[in-house]
Order: sequence, then structure tokens, then C-alpha cells
Amino acid sequence: MIGVADHLAAVLDAVVPFAAEQRDVAAARGRVLRHPVFAGVDVPAFDCSAMDGFAVRDLTAPATLRVIADLPAGTDLDPRMDAGDAARIMTGAPVPTDATAIVPFEDTERGLAGGLDPVSVLAAPRGPGAHIRRRGSDVRAGELVVDAGSRLTAMRIGAIAASGIGTVSVSRAPRIAVVSTGSELVAPGSGLRRGQIPESNSVLLAGLAEEAGAEVVLRTSVGDDGDGPRQAIAAAEAAGADVVVFSGGVSAGAYEVVKNTLGDLMRFDRVRMQPGKPQGFGRTAGGILLFGLPGNPVSAAVSFELFVRPALRALEGDADLGRETVRVALAAGRRARPDRVQYVPVHLDRSDPARWTATPTAHGTRGLGEADGLAVIPPGEHDLVEGDEVTVTRW
Repeated sequence: MIGVADHLAAVLDAVVPFAAEQRDVAAARGRVLRHPVFAGVDVPAFDCSAMDGFAVRDLTAPATLRVIADLPAGTDLDPRMDAGDAARIMTGAPVPTDATAIVPFEDTERGLAGGLDPVSVLAAPRGPGAHIRRRGSDVRAGELVVDAGSRLTAMRIGAIAASGIGTVSVSRAPRIAVVSTGSELVAPGSGLRRGQIPESNSVLLAGLAEEAGAEVVLRTSVGDDGDGPRQAIAAAEAAGADVVVFSGGVSAGAYEVVKNTLGDLMRFDRVRMQPGKPQGFGRTAGGILLFGLPGNPVSAAVSFELFVRPALRALEGDADLGRETVRVALAAGRRARPDRVQYVPVHLDRSDPARWTATPTAHGTRGLGEADGLAVIPPGEHDLVEGDEVTVTRW
């Protein structure tokens, strides 16, 4: 058997990241940035008011001031101001060059109702610069806004747009084909005869792929005999797939159709992990990545998390190939395996913010649906007991 890290390394060694493409920043959410973004302008671009109120000059005590101007956001006015003058100003408007502070409406006698009449200030500003956002106080032109390898969230594209950048260099979404194998499979909702089961793995794996940011271009199933896997690869290639994921057909049985038909394209290993020991991986002459995952749904899901998801992220040039992990106390003991790492679906109890606990879910697909992540039980000679901490990969 080989280690989990060794199998993942072989997968990532075969990944060739996509070429970058230019995209309008408004259409780039969810994509991975391939080149760093530097601010095109100062943010703010000028000294601006942080409050609705009155711009004043050298005011150190309550006073009644003459209002000489009205400054909404977007104005280009810069009125001359002397001590004793005020300019009504809205949030975001340029602060007059002569002004030294902003008095919020709440600190005046009549507030908004005063209009442009003389304003009585009840509380003087705390000092020069009060309620003024200085030019470049958020970011200066030329400074880094978002680094390469970052997945663009709404917050990040907002920051990029605010810095004056309209287009970004990103990767497109990976295109994936999902193929379930097994002559016993029938569509969910169909009547079942003896020996048949609902086909669920392609639904599961396609959903995981979409959650990882991929585009599913083909979802199908093939039987345990014939040349179905090779035909599925041809269909995936015609659909523009970058990745083909097979579930089932990779173990040691007599009817392992993926293993029996794709030995020239894939290598098949036993990996020191539970579940998911049988794994297949390869690449076509055209560069399509081929994954062979076990047919058990839990094994398939765990294998996707460990190997397929990182590959999809690597194709996009993502700097972060993994999921968030936390250290959590086990709510029940667990037998260790000396020869392999265990990945256990768990439910996280977060009722005590100071001490989360992880409880293994029921076996099978129902338990998988209730899980918040995978507890990683490292190989060892000593069993774990209640309260022992383990690493949990959250999803």
C-alpha cells in the first residue's frame, strides 16, 4: 500500500493549471485570481466626510456658525472657509480644503431640519481630522489589494472594484464528467427488481464537484461489462471535460470494469486509508485527468475530498488546496488502526463555544448526510478515548 500523501502527490504532479483569462470584475466572483491586483487609485480618492453633518474650520468650542455651502456626495465644489463658517456636507462628499473637521448632525441644535440656516454646534469636534476619511487611508494606488491564488469572494471583488480595477485575470471553472459503474444501478425513483439499487454516486459526486466550483458537463453510468468506461471518456472529451471521475470498478473483484478496461490509461493503488483503500488515477493523451474512486458512497465522498477536490483547485491555480480544519474533542472513543489513517464522518456539537465535540454519524449515506466534516484518526497502536482531540476537516 501507499500513503495518502503519496497518492495525492502523484495526482497533483499531473495537474497543469489552466491558462488565465481576462474577465470583468463583476463577473469574476467564485473564480481564482491568477495575477495579483494592485490598486489603480487611492481609496478614498480624496479627503471625504465620514458623516452627514457640517464641515468646520478650527472649531474648539460650541458656537453658532454661518452656513456658506451645501456639499452632496459627488460635488466638485471646494468653497473657501474661514473660522466661523460651516458647510453642510453629506457622507462621501469631498471635504473643503480649508476645513479641519466634521461636526455630525447629531451634535447640532436642529440637525437635518436646520437646512442652510446658521447652525448651532452643541459639541465641538474632538480635534483636527474628526470624522474625515483621509485620501488613501484604505489603500494607496499601487498597493496590493488581492494576491494571486485567491478565490474571489463578493468582498474581494468589491475591494478590487473600489480600487479602480475593472478587469481581472482568472481561471475558468474546471469541467468535470461523473461516471458511475455497475450493472445493478437504476435511476432513483425507478422500480427495483431483486439485485438492483438506486444510482446515487453520480448525484453525490456531481454535487460535490459543483460545490467545489466545477462545471458538470456529463453525468452518466455504465455497466460492468463491455467498453463503457472508454466510451464515457470519449463522451466527456466531446463535452470539453478536464476531469473524469469514475465511481466503482476499481477494486479486486471479477467485474471491476474501470480496472479491467483502462489499465493502459490509469494506475490502480491500494492507499493506506479507511474508507477508500482502492484508488485509480491517470491521464489521457489529451490531458484529461482520470479518477477511479470506490463504489461505496461514503468511500467515494471521502476519496473526492482527499484527491479530486485538491486537483480541481490546483487546475484553477488556487493557493489553498484544502478545507478548513479544527481541533475537536471526540465525544466517543475510537479504535485506531496501526496501518492506515481513518476518515470518520462526524457531527460537530457547537453548543459550548469553548469546547466543540465531534460525534461519529451513523454508517452509510444517511449518516454522511448528517456529517459536518471528517475526523482524521491517524495510524497508531493506541485507541482513542472520549475527550481526545482530533483534527476535523469541515465541509
